[in-house]
Parts: sequence; structure tokens; C-alpha cells
Amino acid sequence: MELRVLQYFLAIAREQSIVKAARALHLSQPTLSTQIKNMEEELGKQLLIRGTKGSRKITLTEEGMILRKRAEEILDLVKKTENEIVLSDRVILGDVYIGAGETDGIRLLAKVAGKLRRDYPGIHFHISSGNANFVAERLEHGLIDFGLVFATPDTKKYDMLMLPVQDVWGVLMRKDDPMAQKTAIAPEDLWDKPLFFSQEHSDKDPLMRWMHKKRTSLNITGTYNLLFNASLFVEEGLGYAISFDRIINTSGDSNLCFRPLTPPLYAQMYLIWKKYQILSKPTEKFLQVLKEILAEMEGDLEHERIL
Repeated sequence: MELRVLQYFLAIAREQSIVKAARALHLSQPTLSTQIKNMEEELGKQLLIRGTKGSRKITLTEEGMILRKRAEEILDLVKKTENEIVLSDRVILGDVYIGAGETDGIRLLAKVAGKLRRDYPGIHFHISSGNANFVAERLEHGLIDFGLVFATPDTKKYDMLMLPVQDVWGVLMRKDDPMAQKTAIAPEDLWDKPLFFSQEHSDKDPLMRWMHKKRTSLNITGTYNLLFNASLFVEEGLGYAISFDRIINTSGDSNLCFRPLTPPLYAQMYLIWKKYQILSKPTEKFLQVLKEILAEMEGDLEHERIL
């Protein structure tokens, strides 16, 4: 069934006359009649009730009325799709999917999303939270467009942007703990303490090198995927969580506090996406706005250095 023939059918339904419809469509009456007859044969249903010689008014059968409704919906959808494709860049509709670990650095991406939504309100954002393995798996299966990670990406698999954001490693603990009196935590302070580690840490990552110990020689009470859950165990006095700063609120009435590591340890942040991935218009715009904001940030830093 061709879209052109659906338009012919709707013209007949509107005019209630093959003669008038043919005139409006700039077709000959025999040509139009043949097209509709072929469609009826294709569907195996009569769509029109032709009037007698005394009255040439066309009426629709029950099947014809069903087709009229569906044909209008189909042609409206086709028109909408054409408009979305050919209209200006300001008409951009769609979704951006981001996978990220728990980090205050997500504020940068939120800033990008805010600016993008002001210009393109038809774009929607979907955030999935999890560790590096979670993000990599969802990227691999095409479930997200971008991943926010801390380890140096595999440039054979991913394109990337290094973000001017670093997370600070430290220890989440109770405010009434004796170690909370320290301004920073050294490796030896933790060697005999009950610790909660992220599930993805191995002996080769920077944090374990900072510890100067292997995991097997530490008193690891538990592991976590999301820090909020681990913070509840810390609040109950079950141990100390090694984590990034500014993820758990430690202000006000909170029973918890955060102390940075010494010597300081930072995690560099990267936005990654699969190489050779065909980006949708919303994801292209997201990258464009992010790069614009990064350029502005770099310009501000350069200005500060000059001053």
C-alpha cells in the first residue's frame, strides 16, 4: 500500500466523489478509479460504495471508515517525521543516555544539560549510576551514549574528552571517631582499621598503590557499589569507607565527616563514547555544548594565569 494511494483515498472520502477528487488531484477519473480498485483488491475488502447513476455520491464501507482513520494517522506521522528531519536545528527531539559513577563531577554534565534544555526543550536526559564495570557494560551493549569514568580509557575502543574535574580521595567516618581529629589520613592510619572499599578496586589501581598494601593484607570489612549504602554501615560504626569527597552530605546534623588522604590522591575524570558510533542529533548537540563550556573554562583559567 503506497502513501500516494492513501492520499488518493482520503481525497475521495473528503469529496465524496471520484470525479471531484480526480479534479482536485489533477488526475483522470479512470486513473483514480483504477488506483482505488487495485487497493481494494490488495486488501481484499470493499472500501467504497459507489452511488447509482442518479447519485454519484461516494460513501465508505465499515472497512473504508477504518482505513480513513488509519490513513489520516499514518500521513500525519509521515509529515511529522519529515518535519523533524528537514526543519532547522532548533527543532531537535530525542534522548541522551549517560552512565556514571557516584561523583560530584556530574555537576559539569548537569550544567551542560541545563544549557542544552534551554535551547532544545525536546531533549531528555537519562542517568544510570554504577561503577566502572557497570558503565562499560552498558556502553558495550548500546544502552547508554556516554560514560563518565575515572580510569584512563582504552583509546582503541572509545573516543573521549578529559574533563577539567578531579575527585578527591578520602575517608568517610563518624564525627565522634578519634581519627576525625586528623585533618588528613595517611596510609598507616588505615592499615589496621575495618574498611569498606569500592567493589572494583584491585592491587594495581592508584588507591591500592597509595595504601602500600595489598588488599589481602588489609582489614576489609565489606565492599560497596553505591556509597550511600556503605555510608549507613559507617554510620553504625562498622568501619571506614574509602571514597570520593562531596558524595555524601556531611554537613549539618550528619553523624559523618570526610577527611582527605595524605599525600593527596586525585581521580581524573573522562567522558567516553564508543568509537565510530553514529551519534543522534541530541547526543551531537550535547557534545557540542560540552566542548563550548570546556573552552570557556579553559579561557577563564588562562585569564587567571595572565592576571
